[in-house]
Amino acid sequence: MLKVVGAGLPRTATWSQSEALPVLLGGKCYHMHQVIEHFDHVDTWIDALNGKTPDWHKFFDGYTAAVDWPASIFWPELAEAFPDALILLSTRTDAATWYRSMSNTVLKSLDMSRKAAEEGVDRPGFEGSPEKFLEMTDALWKRFVGEDSDVTADDAEGAQRCYDRYIQHVRDTAPADRLLEWNASEGWEPLCERLGLPVPEQPFPHSNTTADFQKMMESGPPGAGAATAEEYRQQMAQKDQ
Repeated sequence: MLKVVGAGLPRTATWSQSEALPVLLGGKCYHMHQVIEHFDHVDTWIDALNGKTPDWHKFFDGYTAAVDWPASIFWPELAEAFPDALILLSTRTDAATWYRSMSNTVLKSLDMSRKAAEEGVDRPGFEGSPEKFLEMTDALWKRFVGEDSDVTADDAEGAQRCYDRYIQHVRDTAPADRLLEWNASEGWEPLCERLGLPVPEQPFPHSNTTADFQKMMESGPPGAGAATAEEYRQQMAQKDQ
């Protein structure tokens, strides 16, 4: 059962959250890397994006938190399905900082996947087709930009405007008594205070920096970095320990 529903966008320390939250809550944290590791999940998310609501309790069985896309774009639905869960809105310093990180990592990786799909080449790290993954990520982007439907991923000004609007929308619509707005620089303390848990002795994880992401991309996979699907699974297993 989810105890934390992430509302933060990609590149707002969601990977660090995926490492930190299991330390606090036990169980597992759902993140985009789970989609890549379990490629059959792509169909579930595409269905959800098309209005077919899954059984969230069944889907998240064994997970105590869900952060990052695709889960975080569904934070209102997940917050309703798990009414006792904390809604965690992770942010960056400002929209420009967020977009710079996105353009150097996630968006660049998606461009690589798009080129692979156009050339009919399977990208290492995918057990499924790049086309299916891109169908999902394109739909996620459309839901993110909302009424600004003409904003593309390479439109820095438009994307930053959508970031600011998205953050404000969460602030305005999430129940105040359930919402925690958080920046990675704050570390464990705000999370532990809201969850009523002691602060761990270990340092708060700061993982998947832009440099880390770019280094992993050199091996070729979709935003996670591994020469093969098996190598990627090994990397994920090491990170989840």
